[in-house]
Amino acid sequence: MIFWRIGYRLLLWLSFPAVVVRLWRRGRDEPGYRQAMGERFGFYSRKASGDGRPLIWVHAVSLGETRAAEPLVRALIERYPGHRFLITHMTATGREAAQQLYGQLSEVSVAWLPYDYPLAMRRFLRRFKPRLGIIMETEIWFNLLRECRRAQVPVVLANARLSEQSARGYAMVAPLIRDALEHLSALAVQNQDDAKRLVALGADVTHIMVTGNLKFDMPLDADQDGDRHADDLRACIAARPVLLAASTREGEENLLLDALATLPLPPGTLFVIVPRHPQRFDEVAGLLQRRGLHFQRRSALGPTATLPPDCAVLLGDSMGEMANYYRAAHCAFIGGSLMPLGGQNLIEACALGVPVLIGQHTFNFAQAADEAVAAGAAVRVADAEHLVTEARRLLGDSAARQGMREAGLAFVQAHRGATARTLAVCEPFLK
Repeated sequence: MIFWRIGYRLLLWLSFPAVVVRLWRRGRDEPGYRQAMGERFGFYSRKASGDGRPLIWVHAVSLGETRAAEPLVRALIERYPGHRFLITHMTATGREAAQQLYGQLSEVSVAWLPYDYPLAMRRFLRRFKPRLGIIMETEIWFNLLRECRRAQVPVVLANARLSEQSARGYAMVAPLIRDALEHLSALAVQNQDDAKRLVALGADVTHIMVTGNLKFDMPLDADQDGDRHADDLRACIAARPVLLAASTREGEENLLLDALATLPLPPGTLFVIVPRHPQRFDEVAGLLQRRGLHFQRRSALGPTATLPPDCAVLLGDSMGEMANYYRAAHCAFIGGSLMPLGGQNLIEACALGVPVLIGQHTFNFAQAADEAVAAGAAVRVADAEHLVTEARRLLGDSAARQGMREAGLAFVQAHRGATARTLAVCEPFLK
């Protein structure tokens, strides 16, 4: 084991120059990456130390984990009013989402989690002194967990999931992953398959509890500003039928546009594309321009603007508005699933009553995707042409859309409750 640890640390230090360069380059497309860069290496301002109240720390690496953590974070805030809360991230979109969600709450702070260098992690733990660490999904940092054990900070892996593909990847560094899993105080996993894969990698079966998926508990009722923005978007679209391509990944836009060129949508239909990553907004705009399509960027539309009738595509290049896109859609394709990328979360779409279309590649959300299809809330398609064919059918059949809407709402309702179960896993470490 000692040779694995030495090799991992050596690799970290050898990659240090590349890490810094990559971070700076990402900041060109997303300026948020250049904010508070010292935190990436464990250097925090003195005010980060807080006011002496006990601190609960939640790590949500990116946007998806940040939103999934919301019901748990709000439950913790309500249950432990005398505590402070720290939300850490690795991506700019996750950090921005947390600032939007908790910016008005004085007891919540947002920071970067350092890269997995031992000294950086020690500085992080000395500065914040958390009573409990909660790591969302499967962010396993070898040095972080070792330093938490050394500092006597219990760590819970919450909403944990592990696909077969990820399990095979972790198995390639089995001694390191086994050592890291031994440092976890508890694992709250989404389902039995995730539990079995984690046990096979070395997790203590007595530390595992199946708690379900927190994303089923995500709050979806918009506030007044959210309602206003949703109304603005619907007014902009002017009651046109809408096919939404949500959270699309590299290469999928080309596949969809090729299929639409041979299988056009019903007259008047608006095709809305929302790329998963904001750094791809300009790339997709260039793709649409090269194809000669009349499109508009959401960011360029004012609150009272209306899309012209000949506008074929709306590029969703706005942040924090996915729920509004779903509310405006008649059916939605969930990206990352036409190509072997693992898919994206379909729960939010189902919870908002949108008929869902998914491709064959949903291994990152396998159980939720399979159960949504079985419940009649989603349709799995073979390829882009099949997707467009199904979209045309749904756009022309209001009864079929209503049936899928009701199935989606029932599907989500049946799976709620993960927040309370996860909270029960965390509570013993906060007594």
